[in-house]
Amino acid sequence: MIKPGFKQGYADVIKSFISFRVNEAKAKGVVIGLSGGLDSAVTTKMCVEALGKEKVFCFLLPTENTPKEDTEDALEFAKSLGVKYRIINISGIVKKIASTIHNKMKKKEMGNIHARTRMIVLYYFANKNNYLVVGSGNKTELLMGYFTKYGDGACDIMPLGDLYKTQVRELAKHLKIPEKIINKTPRAGLWKGQTDESELGIKYEILDQILYGMEKGLKNNEIVKSVGVEISEVKRIKNIVNSTKHKRKMPEIARIGQY
Repeated sequence: MIKPGFKQGYADVIKSFISFRVNEAKAKGVVIGLSGGLDSAVTTKMCVEALGKEKVFCFLLPTENTPKEDTEDALEFAKSLGVKYRIINISGIVKKIASTIHNKMKKKEMGNIHARTRMIVLYYFANKNNYLVVGSGNKTELLMGYFTKYGDGACDIMPLGDLYKTQVRELAKHLKIPEKIINKTPRAGLWKGQTDESELGIKYEILDQILYGMEKGLKNNEIVKSVGVEISEVKRIKNIVNSTKHKRKMPEIARIGQY
């Protein structure tokens, strides 16, 4: 079986990265959207260890679709770290935007508006206070394009961006993140009943093995043999990775300097 491993030294690398980037930008601190989920909890803990709790500000930005336990877990976690935080329910903002554009929107379209509204709030605060926005995306999400472009994907630094989801879970254990957060079903809370794995159509444990095999240059049949999945599933994942490349790049520009 081929799968991404975990080393405790990863935590030190990430802390150094955060500290360096914040100092390089001459920023006074960082702002993070804390959801009550695994990735944002790990990101927040890493920032606290790298910068100190005084330089970390968390926003809890629930909507009417956000599970109550997620907001409660986020609040409890913020208090346990001693970071500054603020809770803003963005449902009213989202509804106003949606009704202005179009009265009837599909749930994914509404979900994207939720994510981009959160981005607006985070960047308003960051710009006002000379903070950096820290994203909590991981490598699995990035490769799958499983984020909203210019929404939760919009940030100044992304400390977990080179760790697969399963590695983030191991890092969380190392950091002693509360078990109820570690064991929680991954979900973005963009609409009721939404979960990551139901949207992706595959469990993270299997997905990460496929993606890791691709990263290591294994052929399709080698991944099939190692992971124990159908070749059609490997091809499906590869197609998603290829079709979402644009989400991992800055906007393409027309090169005219050669003329």
